[in-house]
Amino acid sequence: MGRGVRLRRQLHRVGERLAIDGDHAIVADDAGGQLGDWLVGSDLDHFDAAGDGVSRPDRGPEVPVGTEEDRPGAGEILCNHGVEDGRRHTTLHHDLTERRRCCHLGVVVDRVAVAAEGGEELNVISRDGFRPFRGVADGRLTLWPDLGHGLTVSRSVPVTPVTYGAAMNATVTSSALVGVEPRPVRVEAHVGGGSKGFVVVGLPDAAVREAKERVRAAFASSAIVFPRQRVVVNLSPADLPKVGSAYDLPIALGVLAASNPKYQPITDVVALGELGLDGSVKAARGGLGAALVAKELGKRCLLPPSSAAETGGRGDLGVAAVRSLAHAVAVALGEQPAAPVEEPRSTPLDIPDLAEVRGQPLARRALEVAAAGGHHILLLGPPGAGKTMLARALPGLLPPLEGDEAHEVALAWAAAGLHRPDPTLPPFRSPHHSASLAALIGGGSGVPVPGEVVLAHRGVLFLDELGEFPPQLLDALRAPVEDGSVVVARRGATVEFPCRAQVVAATNPCPCGFEGDRKEECVCGPSTIARYRRRFSGPLLDRLDVQIRVPRLRMSELTGSRGEDSATVGTRIEVARRRQRASRGKLNRDLGRGDLDGLKWSADADRALLGAAERKQLTGRGWDRIRKIARTIADLEDVDVVDTRHVEEAVMLRDAQL
Repeated sequence: MGRGVRLRRQLHRVGERLAIDGDHAIVADDAGGQLGDWLVGSDLDHFDAAGDGVSRPDRGPEVPVGTEEDRPGAGEILCNHGVEDGRRHTTLHHDLTERRRCCHLGVVVDRVAVAAEGGEELNVISRDGFRPFRGVADGRLTLWPDLGHGLTVSRSVPVTPVTYGAAMNATVTSSALVGVEPRPVRVEAHVGGGSKGFVVVGLPDAAVREAKERVRAAFASSAIVFPRQRVVVNLSPADLPKVGSAYDLPIALGVLAASNPKYQPITDVVALGELGLDGSVKAARGGLGAALVAKELGKRCLLPPSSAAETGGRGDLGVAAVRSLAHAVAVALGEQPAAPVEEPRSTPLDIPDLAEVRGQPLARRALEVAAAGGHHILLLGPPGAGKTMLARALPGLLPPLEGDEAHEVALAWAAAGLHRPDPTLPPFRSPHHSASLAALIGGGSGVPVPGEVVLAHRGVLFLDELGEFPPQLLDALRAPVEDGSVVVARRGATVEFPCRAQVVAATNPCPCGFEGDRKEECVCGPSTIARYRRRFSGPLLDRLDVQIRVPRLRMSELTGSRGEDSATVGTRIEVARRRQRASRGKLNRDLGRGDLDGLKWSADADRALLGAAERKQLTGRGWDRIRKIARTIADLEDVDVVDTRHVEEAVMLRDAQL
């Protein structure tokens, strides 16, 4: 390698420390002073080492580096535009903003000479950060130090204690779901300093760390220049684990705003979305949470069209659907309108109609009463009696979800990363008996995710073959069934999930399933049946309001006429629920003992209830359960006073013994 080439390369390295955007550094005294030496990063052959207006080393024409008119004053910057017609073209600027507009670089200037007071020390803001540069004494700067190889380039010029700088930070708001609570996440982008690189910090998972490559590709596909400096993105709060690809869009907007001041207005949004390599914005979970955060902060919310559909078309949330990164920038700047919000997608579900259930008048009535009051129900009977069909028909009897209830369910499903098939239909979850405790209740590493009981919030949790569930799983359901919420503690967070679900349990009376059957003889011995029934804890069964037997159907019932359909029964249920909320503010399932004591009961109903309590040896919880069921039966009849017939039917609906 020739000596001249080595010199040029070393000059280029030094020049990166002092040059503004790879062009040059200018230092002038208060009076305007003399023109300092400068290094042209794109044309190293023309470097005025001696300060006499002659370019060295001897390659190419000798070009004057500056004229009297080019001489900068204190705080001014000389911008190099290269050599044309044997002359170097320059522009004098009074501040960095003018200089950026001149060069159309759209990047933050981060390499500016800073002289200390009295000229004792000079710091250079470079890609490597603040660093002292030797050679300052008596207010004069030696521009270049010893370059090695026996070569020195030195010249002293006056310096002035002045600091130049520009904004290099930008913050865009996003959101994270902690349980079902949406929390704001500050996506802080810093551009400048150090060597080139792209770092994401703030407890990101693998998907968030991979955002670096997606953002770079999206910039290129959108004809946006990615910053040539070091980029650091911090997701704050830094102690909250960040999961998923939803932070791609806010990271991209933050980097763009930090690298170009004209894009600062795009930071006044809440953004969420995954970026495709072509710059498109793809769906990401948590759209409703981001919209709620935006409403709380008084900002506009940028979401992919499909994620915007999670908001259910609520105009008060200020959601704007964006199709791509370029479109998101234009919408945030007010240059283009938002895309239409997609309609919520619904997948038809196979829900049996109640009319398909032949016979079983007691079970049909029990299902109607349970649906009207939100009561938990146990179906006990032999195989093939219709227990599963009855349970699966229950969502079709419940009123559709609306308003806050629908949003609660949407947030719970978004926290689990799931898409609801039909946003208006109450959820129906049927976990297998081999499910783990975390799958049933909730858990996972880091921030807990919802389990099946939470996903059934405002809907139905069906426990088929209850006797096959491990006893520890059933016991874990006791508190959530009673309280309507469950607290899950993990390393990343302690989260309270809502789980006000209606539990429907179905089981056989014994291992063979035919204990008490009218045709099949049970082959289980007393010890086998006792061991089987020990799986069901008394406290759990006591929390199931309605407990009935579902017997084997007779052939005449199978070929008989159809009963009432789900629509007819559902209408009565909806009227009864409206009555409960209008008079008591909640469903009868959620009434406390004080609420029950304040209800109107006839004297005969009180005596009937006392007699049933003595006869069946009811617990305090069982006493309250029968009162709740009796009140629901009265609501179905649209009467204010609970009568004897209501109590007798309530006792009958809790008559099954396991």
